[in-house]
Amino acid sequence: MALDSFIAKNLNPDEAYLRLYRWEPYCISLGANQNINSINIQKAKEDNIDVVFRPTGGRAILHSEELTYSVIIPINATVSAKEIYRNINLALAEGLKKYDEMLNLIELETHQPNFSHLYKEGKSTLCFSVPAKSELKFNGKKLAGSAQRKLNNSLLQHGSILCGTYHNKIVKYLNMNENNIREIENDIYKTTIELNTILSKEVDYTGMAYSIRNGFSSFFNCIFEEIDLESLLMRTGFSNQDIFKAELLTMKENL
Repeated sequence: MALDSFIAKNLNPDEAYLRLYRWEPYCISLGANQNINSINIQKAKEDNIDVVFRPTGGRAILHSEELTYSVIIPINATVSAKEIYRNINLALAEGLKKYDEMLNLIELETHQPNFSHLYKEGKSTLCFSVPAKSELKFNGKKLAGSAQRKLNNSLLQHGSILCGTYHNKIVKYLNMNENNIREIENDIYKTTIELNTILSKEVDYTGMAYSIRNGFSSFFNCIFEEIDLESLLMRTGFSNQDIFKAELLTMKENL
């Protein structure tokens, strides 16, 4: 995510990026403005789970059995952020439908929750507690969550596509009483769904990544140039350590 942020801040006006990645070790990410005290850091550390801040907003996510995506594009005055958000989710949906025909039932959420009200409730600690407008759902349950932020002259949007059920374990790391935790745990099971559950089989992450890339190519009528991390770092002129240090300093300034 530090690399996503760095690319967005240094994006050339004639380029755009789609990145797809997974997590090792697993990690809890908090929204940029979320209170870190909502998470039991010590418990996460004991279980070898990292805790970080995302450059975008939203609430806590346990990144585990998922495919994370990020899209970084120049800001276009003729297209609104909401329209970009919707189009990216439509491209994601097209890619997932290419991956397996059972996913043809994926839809975009049409209702926008009152987040100012939800953020006053305990369930607002979690990003997957409720789908936002234009996010992906399957049979009424949230399948992928997304967040967006403007950085300099570019727009960064990233999100998580749920593949396995491990994300439900985030309740173990919440600083809440047992009654609230049980309530939130029930809400998660009622409002989210994963690809393994839908398809009744394990996800082929490589195959799904290619399908999503093809979905974006088809939806946006574009051709991707594949680039590995080493080549990308050479293009930016910075090392991975340089990027990490720069983003860590920015995070500390924002705390």
